[in-house]
Amino acid sequence: MRTEEEMMQLILQVAKDDQRIRAVGMNGSRTNPRVRADIFQDYDMVYVVEDMEAFVQDSSWVGAFGERIIMQTPEAMELFPPELGGMFSYLMLFTDGNRIDLTLCPVERAEEWHGGDRLAKVLLDKDHRLPSLPEPSDVNYWVNKPNQQLFDDCCNEFWWVSTYVVKGLWRREIIYAQDHLQIIREMLLQMLSWRVGIETDFSLSVGKSGKHLEQLLTAQEWEQLMETYAAGNYQSAWRALDAMCSLFQQTAKYVTTSLDFRYPTAMVERVRSYLDHIRQLPAAAKEIY
Repeated sequence: MRTEEEMMQLILQVAKDDQRIRAVGMNGSRTNPRVRADIFQDYDMVYVVEDMEAFVQDSSWVGAFGERIIMQTPEAMELFPPELGGMFSYLMLFTDGNRIDLTLCPVERAEEWHGGDRLAKVLLDKDHRLPSLPEPSDVNYWVNKPNQQLFDDCCNEFWWVSTYVVKGLWRREIIYAQDHLQIIREMLLQMLSWRVGIETDFSLSVGKSGKHLEQLLTAQEWEQLMETYAAGNYQSAWRALDAMCSLFQQTAKYVTTSLDFRYPTAMVERVRSYLDHIRQLPAAAKEIY
């Protein structure tokens, strides 16, 4: 596996050798001093280029980075609508295990190459046209302190969608139920992130998809969270829903007390009663009540 020094030297050399590439920037975890380095870290790079169309129409130039296992160009795919507003990306996984996520930015948009991300730094600027940047920081990704409305919305979404879960389970539609379990889990992760934020004065990130929560929750809370992941059967899905409701309610009450919010006690009690009722509803029922 090529070392970080070898990869960075290659990325910069390709840019230096091609006159159409006017600047190089880097963002992502490799610019974040708070992230522990590991072998799976991507190289999130940006080339600021002239003649953008030529780079996009002929992709043979990326062969300079090495032999690939697979490559994806999201902006050229019909399955996903373009999201980069005129930029173009090459996502490349190489046979030595390294990965480069390379975004091409036209020179006309050089000043916005980083998209406002504080985890960004300039590595090469041939024309000295890129704006100066502060030291990289993950502040953009810190948990934000909620207000009462955000808290209410999170609670409402969780308990509203939980009724879809039980509908799917009663109908014996396991995929539908699992799909909606994932939606309420997103609300649970949001509530858990607020709890972590309270304990850390909203000064850190829980990571993409909450990946750092294992280090930030108590052992009991982590175990409870793991119980919310269902296997592919109805009994497990019911247990996952029960675990999710309990952990969400427990965490929401903590947030309520800590931030002096109102807690929707009556609504929660009504919904939990409804969930229990549907669980006991006979399969041949002609009416819900």
